[in-house]
Amino acid sequence: MSEEQQQPNYFDFYELPVQFNPDQQLIKTKFYALSKQFHPDFYANESEEKQQEVLELSTLNNKAFQTLSNKQKRLKYVLEINNIVKPDESYQLPQSFLMDMMEVNEALMDLEFDPDPSKMTAIVMEVDEIDQSLKEELNSLMEQSDAQPKQSETFFASIKDLYYRQKYIARIRERLPKV
Repeated sequence: MSEEQQQPNYFDFYELPVQFNPDQQLIKTKFYALSKQFHPDFYANESEEKQQEVLELSTLNNKAFQTLSNKQKRLKYVLEINNIVKPDESYQLPQSFLMDMMEVNEALMDLEFDPDPSKMTAIVMEVDEIDQSLKEELNSLMEQSDAQPKQSETFFASIKDLYYRQKYIARIRERLPKV
């Protein structure tokens, strides 16, 4: 499949509505049924073309399952297929958020040179609180979207903003010690 061709829609492939929080049991059921249906061993005596087609469907099934069963991958995927987020786009986070994060980053840099376990614990707790707040707000918006799929551009812009804020927080988390 060339890059110009449209990627198959995983929700269509699994015959599910596009949602941020689809039924995970249905996803598993569809995955296992299609895994059996498109298992390459069942097509060993078929033509080269048929074997290739089944292999592509099996690969599509695996990719669909990996994406739809993982909350973060699914969030990004739903935003991309709705053209809310473009692959590799550059998004400008709000200045107020960046200022807050600059303080966190500066505190982390200070701790690299002058380690202080109590200050590090405070930073970890602050990042946890920010992350939890973002998750709660994002989950609320995603639930609203699933209940009423026809939402305004402003509504989806809020989801997009929270998505990028979470990505930023995830990068900060990588610098934090595991506690």
